[in-house]
Amino acid sequence: MEAAGTGAESGPQDAPVPAAGPDKITELEAKAAECEDRWRRAMADADNVRKRHAAELRAEREAERARVAAAFLPVVDNLELALAHAEADPTAVVQGVLAIRDQAVQLLAGLGYERDAESGVPFDPARHEVVAVVDEPATEPNTVARVVRPGYGTGGGQLRPAAVAVAKPRG
Repeated sequence: MEAAGTGAESGPQDAPVPAAGPDKITELEAKAAECEDRWRRAMADADNVRKRHAAELRAEREAERARVAAAFLPVVDNLELALAHAEADPTAVVQGVLAIRDQAVQLLAGLGYERDAESGVPFDPARHEVVAVVDEPATEPNTVARVVRPGYGTGGGQLRPAAVAVAKPRG
């Protein structure tokens, strides 16, 4: 027997390893094969879900495009009617085109893209794109003096910002 403190202490690595018999090895191999089979099935299921989701997304995108295009058909129909009557009274044609423009603006608003063509408001870089700075003594500095091209939408749902001329700072 060895004396305590001689450095010959036993540790976990010195613990006896039970001998695995052929039955235990076969059992462990079967469990490993079962785990691998489950893993492969889970991977295949995940791949199928990904493919199904991608197909559903494509179908939904196509359906939404068709809904928007169908919503624009009355605008196109009314433009064709206006063109068919172009040789008639020019005043009536202009009124018809204005009505069609209003119809298109209402359609965009219905899709969540309100028209932004307001002048006299403070310049907001989230809503406006400056295309000119003008000297307008009657307008407050950094205020939209004139809308060059209307914008559509608000915040994160903006199709495009309004192109505006802004009153230059005094001084």
